[in-house]
Amino acid sequence: METILIVDDEPEVRAVARDMLKAKGYTTLATGDPTLALRIARTESQPIHLLLTDVVMPLLNGRELVEQMRPIRPGIKVLYMSAYSTETVEDYGIRLSPGEPFVMKPFTMDSLASAVRTVLDYRSPFGKRPAP
Repeated sequence: METILIVDDEPEVRAVARDMLKAKGYTTLATGDPTLALRIARTESQPIHLLLTDVVMPLLNGRELVEQMRPIRPGIKVLYMSAYSTETVEDYGIRLSPGEPFVMKPFTMDSLASAVRTVLDYRSPFGKRPAP
């Protein structure tokens, strides 16, 4: 069973995402505070497979959270979410690289589940290959 850490400062969005992902069989951890998310990443003994994070948040934006999360959980996969388009997000001074996994809010269970599964199943062509 895969574990997803959900970070969104809107309690309703966080609850909906948590409920949708639980219904799809995922284990979820959720917080509205990016600094608490970093603490969870440091202290949680189980693997966290995916960080589902809002892009525009107070304290730390999604990009900053990911930058601080990577040293703690180097293998964690990331899916950004926002009610703003990627172009509008740039108006907040946050730049996502082209092709970074992104799901638009509001999302349906199917669109969220599909985006999550795509990110979790992705294998980089530049990653280490198992020895023959």
